[in-house]
Amino acid sequence: MFTGLIHTIGIVNRRGEGLAVEGCEPFAPLKLGESVAVDGICLTVTGLLGSGFLADVSEETLSRTTLGMKAQRGDFVNLEPALRLSDRLDGHLVSGHIDGLGKVVSIEELSNSWRLEVTWNDFDYGRYICEKGSIAIDGISLTVGGCSEKGSRFWIAIIPQTWQSTSLKYLSVGSLVNLEADLMAKYAESLLRSLNVIPSGSEMNNLSSEVSKEWLAKHGWT
Repeated sequence: MFTGLIHTIGIVNRRGEGLAVEGCEPFAPLKLGESVAVDGICLTVTGLLGSGFLADVSEETLSRTTLGMKAQRGDFVNLEPALRLSDRLDGHLVSGHIDGLGKVVSIEELSNSWRLEVTWNDFDYGRYICEKGSIAIDGISLTVGGCSEKGSRFWIAIIPQTWQSTSLKYLSVGSLVNLEADLMAKYAESLLRSLNVIPSGSEMNNLSSEVSKEWLAKHGWT
């Protein structure tokens, strides 16, 4: 488990069938079996390097995230060690399990922040997005500033500290990013679905038009 607060920027490369991640000095020493979030993806330390670690990676992870593409070109990645139960939770709960990819559609530099606009590749995940909700982009805990009606497109305000200390500063329009929706939203949806309170799958995107005072009363909300 992680918080989405990036400790440092590292570099990832392919190493045989696995990955080599370097640049972990700020939270060294690592131990075999530990977890590290690499651009928001939870990886297990399988070998130790001078300034980093080796990790195995599944076909599922390579197909669902940007990790394979970045490793091929030796790209920058955000790094965060696993959360200790005694740590402060300054971001939000981030599992390190990527839901899907997003694409950067605009980057605007303002007087004291950057406005980053992103769209989900799979619009169905937009149901987890709401204004002032949490989202992890490449492992970074961020707050949604606003979104489209169904959440498939949303924007984030990035403060200078976050911009300079993470890989966000290397993004450009068209860049792909790893997205993890708020864990609490997914658990809430799963629980309500098990109680037959809400529809499943993509039908959730049509729910907003069905919600009324009568619907809320019928399902025990009022």
